[in-house]
Amino acid sequence: MENCIFCKIISGQLPSYKVYEDDNFLGFLDIYPRAKGDTLLIPKTHYRWVYDVPEFSDYWQAALKISKAMQKTLNPSFINYFTFGLDIFHAHIHITPRKNEKQVVPPIITIPPEEMKKIAEIIRKELL
Repeated sequence: MENCIFCKIISGQLPSYKVYEDDNFLGFLDIYPRAKGDTLLIPKTHYRWVYDVPEFSDYWQAALKISKAMQKTLNPSFINYFTFGLDIFHAHIHITPRKNEKQVVPPIITIPPEEMKKIAEIIRKELL
């Protein structure tokens, strides 16, 4: 879609901190993270909702791969998955590593760009 920020990331028009990519999906760090390593996984084809993605099981398998890499590299207590889709109308799964926080949705945190690059590289290397 022409004005979709995620479609622009897929096409390379906008930069991202990429952690995962295959033929159908792209995973990258959220620029408004709620935890270190907070990742968005999107289909490369524009769909409005996660449940609209025809490769639904492959989509969640990609989320699981990212989660396993997070477990090995970021040492979270647990990982949350959210599929709100209320702000950006392109299907996306939030994969959020957590450290015993009590909030269902933790507040947005600030992570400097250099640290974002390092986090993305750590997760990406584990996926290779």
